[in-house]
Amino acid sequence: MTRRALAGLLCALGLSIGACSSPDPVLYTIAPVNGAAKTSGPPIIVIERVVVAKYLDRSQIVQSSEDYRVDLKSNDWWGEPLGTMLRRILQQELSQRLPQSAVLSETGAVSATPDATIDVDFHRLDEDKSGSVVLQAQASVSFKNSKTPVLRSFSFTVPSPAPGVAGEVPAISTAVAQLADGLVSMLASR
Repeated sequence: MTRRALAGLLCALGLSIGACSSPDPVLYTIAPVNGAAKTSGPPIIVIERVVVAKYLDRSQIVQSSEDYRVDLKSNDWWGEPLGTMLRRILQQELSQRLPQSAVLSETGAVSATPDATIDVDFHRLDEDKSGSVVLQAQASVSFKNSKTPVLRSFSFTVPSPAPGVAGEVPAISTAVAQLADGLVSMLASR
């Protein structure tokens, strides 16, 4: 029996790790997208909670949740936990859009008493049947001197610039930037 045939037999029997191991995953990250800078905003903003739906909370990138199925890209992974990455990107985008505000993360090393806090729930962040990315989320902004938070639901659909993960990730970056713009409008409401 040749070495190749033996390796194939062992792989089929699940006896050789090296002969049939999967290739290393390709890691992706969401990139911040610049938006229009605003001169008004609370002096200190803290992003408290960013929660992603459990079906999204995995290493593999979810391609779609259409037709009662969750389709994963088995070898295309996020470079860090999705909730952590979304918090980091939102912090960068809000800092760029509100240059006179200090935008902090509750999980970061720097802390201060906030003038406004943000909570975001991501309900959907994947492609629809047409290949466009759908972002659905709810956000709450609480202000220091107000007992009633500002609540808003968001839904964005962004066409992917290319098929597959190569188009999905840039479209996700664009959708998250649109969410950041919406958060800025909520922060400017007081």
